[in-house]
Formats: sequence, C-alpha cells, structure tokens
Amino acid sequence: MVPKGQGKGARGYGRGKHVRVKTARGRKTSSTRWLQRQLNDPFVREAQRRGYRSRAAFKLLELDDRYGFLKKGARVVDLGAAPGGWSQIAKDRVGNSGSVVALDLVSIEPLVGVDMIEADFFSEQSVSLLDLKIGNQVDVVLSDMAAPSTGHASTDHLRIMSLAEAAYDFARPRLVKGGTFVTKVFQGGTDRDLLEILKRDFAKVRHAKPRSSRVDSSEMYMVAMGLQFKE
Repeated sequence: MVPKGQGKGARGYGRGKHVRVKTARGRKTSSTRWLQRQLNDPFVREAQRRGYRSRAAFKLLELDDRYGFLKKGARVVDLGAAPGGWSQIAKDRVGNSGSVVALDLVSIEPLVGVDMIEADFFSEQSVSLLDLKIGNQVDVVLSDMAAPSTGHASTDHLRIMSLAEAAYDFARPRLVKGGTFVTKVFQGGTDRDLLEILKRDFAKVRHAKPRSSRVDSSEMYMVAMGLQFKE
C-alpha cells in the first residue's frame, strides 16, 4: 500500500554514495550518461525500494497529494501507462471499490486489479476496447503519453501538445460531471489553446511541475478538476 502523504518526493531519502560509470566497450557515451544518472537518482532508488514500476510513480503521488483527485471508488483511465507506475499508484489510491484501465502501445506486466490494454491509442480498436471497459462513466483520465524526442524543442512541444489534445478529445465525452483530467505538457507556450479549453470546461485548472520531474526536463502537468457540464 502507498499511504497518503508519501508522495512528497525523495526529500530525506539521502543522496547516497555517488556512483561513477565507466564507458564500456560498445556502449555509447550518451548511454553511459543515462546509466550514471539513473544510478545516482534518489527517486529511482526509492522507487526500487518501494516496488514501484518507475520513478514516474512519484509524479502522480505528488500531484494527487496536492490536489486530491484519486478518491476511493473512482474510475480511472491511464493513457500511455507503460511500465505501469501511474496505474500502480492510481489503483492503490482508489482502492478495491475503484477501477483502473491502463492503455499503452507496448505491453505492461500485469498489475493486480488493473485492466491492461495493449493497443495504439489512435486506433479505433483501442477506443472501442476502452469503451467496453469504461463506457462514458469515468472519474479521472490520466495521460502521461509522450512522443520520442527529436532534440528539436519546437517540434517536441508540438508533438506533446498533439498528444495532450488527443487525450482530452477522448476524455471529454467520457468524464462524469465533476471529473478530472491530468495531462503532460511541455513548457514553452504551445499549451495556450488547450489551456483555454480546459478553463472553459473545468472549475479549476492548474499547472504543476512535480519535484520528481527531472530538473533539466521541460515537462509539466495540467490538472483540470471539476468538469462543469456534460453535452
């Protein structure tokens, strides 16, 4: 179980001894840097200690500790769920009376109490599968979907916003009144159109950058709470 209040990040976990990784034959320099960063990341170490699927679990923990949208009994859809860190936290927070459906293009190891769908979010089949599971009665839609980075900031911003907008197109007709939508965005001003739509549809919209997001990452999250009407 994940007690409420344990999502406040890796504060107090300690940095531990810094690990240096030597470049091995056949390993790219970029891979060595990534490995060293992983080995020295307190959130990675703490995720392993707690049995979380990924360090990203802390992001959802922080967001829910701050805004409290994962309530007992809630029905949750997790888009871009692999490897399952967010679904893991969501299921713990909503309890046995709630439900979580997770979708990703790649396979996810089974999680107790979570329905897994391996499919392309943009295919009609995946939406049909989701609708069979959830219908149009969802309390929370989470989207941590991300496109592969191109290294070009403007292009990456446009890609992530396209995913965020597609996630809301899916969420809008399925969320119940009072529901919550959470999506990843990038800093850089390309989220203005979506922000205006969410402000129109929800009682409260917030931008948040969890402490567990990497310092050098431009990712943020939009948390839209209290869907005000249904068509």
